[in-house]
Amino acid sequence: MTREEIMATVNRVFAESFEIEPERLVPEANIFLDLGLDSLDMVDLVVALQKRFAVQVRDDERVRAIRTLGDVYAFIEKIQAETQG
Repeated sequence: MTREEIMATVNRVFAESFEIEPERLVPEANIFLDLGLDSLDMVDLVVALQKRFAVQVRDDERVRAIRTLGDVYAFIEKIQAETQG
């Protein structure tokens, strides 16, 4: 997947799972402060990303460092690169 495809897919997850308007989904948006997610929402987000991207991220410590939407994009890029070899 290209970065643009990853961004579009992640944005769809946020729009569908958390009913966030597409215009608010910018890379610098803070997931907690700007988009209003809480720690329970992060669990739902991880599950949705695992399903959408067919990756396993539940036990990945890097999830704890995610703060912005841009961090989510970069994280998915790294996970996909690692699983593709």
